[in-house]
Amino acid sequence: MSIFSKLQPVFIIFSAFFGVLLGKININIEQRSGSFIEIFLMLLLFFTFAGIDIKDIRKSFTNLKFSLSALIINFLWTPVFAFLLAKIFLPEQVSLQIGFIMLLVTPCTDWYLVFTGLANGNVILGSSILPLNLILQIILLPVYLFIFMGKTVSFDIKILIQSIIFILLIPLISANMIKLIIRKIKLERYFNKIIDQNDTIQFVLLCFAIISMFASQGSILLANLIIFIKLLFPLIIFFVINFFLALFVGKKLKLSFYNIIPLLFTTSARNSPISLAIVIITFPSEPIIALVLVMGPLIELPVLAINSTILKKIDEKIDSTPSMV
Repeated sequence: MSIFSKLQPVFIIFSAFFGVLLGKININIEQRSGSFIEIFLMLLLFFTFAGIDIKDIRKSFTNLKFSLSALIINFLWTPVFAFLLAKIFLPEQVSLQIGFIMLLVTPCTDWYLVFTGLANGNVILGSSILPLNLILQIILLPVYLFIFMGKTVSFDIKILIQSIIFILLIPLISANMIKLIIRKIKLERYFNKIIDQNDTIQFVLLCFAIISMFASQGSILLANLIIFIKLLFPLIIFFVINFFLALFVGKKLKLSFYNIIPLLFTTSARNSPISLAIVIITFPSEPIIALVLVMGPLIELPVLAINSTILKKIDEKIDSTPSMV
């Protein structure tokens, strides 16, 4: 794991604070930066799809215990748990509940692999679940919102689906069309060199998206710091419960600790960029919803960093324990 990869959480937090600073320095930056969020997120998703072969989904089932347990926790347990936490800790605050649920029902498709590597976990196994996580969250997000929030907020499910198509389908189609063209003109060797740097490219685009998010929402963020406090406790509960749940499931299924580590992170880390991109189009007059998705990583990243440190120490302790023959 390179120094750059290890410092990614630091860069993300720095990008957030830098964005707020830019927005406060110049009001024009704050007003115009919002238009760049979609651009950076769609470019990020383009490179995400460019690096994924849909055929790789079958690799998710090379370890059925891992894949099925990850999918059940992410797409059955977590949505229900997120809804209960939202109702308990954010009562009568519909916008906060929507943002909170959208944050938690979308599993991460990028930095969970960074933390898996930092904790000496099986990054290859963790990456095998990525295509399924990405596709299922796109399909199921409108379903979750309709089931859990359909009666408490008026939103057009058609607009939600249209925003998902716009934000996600365009990068998906573009990425696959370009790969097809590259293959036909036999320039795959050069294209693969670019894809080899995919993680770095995606991360840079993510940082630019975060800077744009915080620059455009800086005033709202500073005026609503109480929201951060409201989110802190339920999010910590989510991360703690899911951590021990995944650990318990992994041990019950007799997964090696090396394989339990990616299970812990794929069921904990969340995918706020995708949710944010959808919110910008679906709820343009609800900045509080976007604010929840912007604030989420400020709580999430330190927790994941702490988890990776703890898991690494446990892993080192296991490795140093003499085996009994």
